[in-house]
Amino acid sequence: MELSAVLTPAIEGGYIALNPETGTTTQGESIEEALVNLQEATELYLEEFPLNFTGRSLLTTFQVATHA
Repeated sequence: MELSAVLTPAIEGGYIALNPETGTTTQGESIEEALVNLQEATELYLEEFPLNFTGRSLLTTFQVATHA
């Protein structure tokens, strides 16, 4: 099963990893570590709460106005 991963830099260093389909979140010191941790966390989640969906997630971006 192919799922999505969103990685963002953590304030304290490393990366925060999120799987939007399940809501699982974890972190790691590197991108690779964060992805391995996310895979493990998501597999554990799916053992308890299997997903029943078709199709793929769509990732896009949008802009918001910033105020100085």
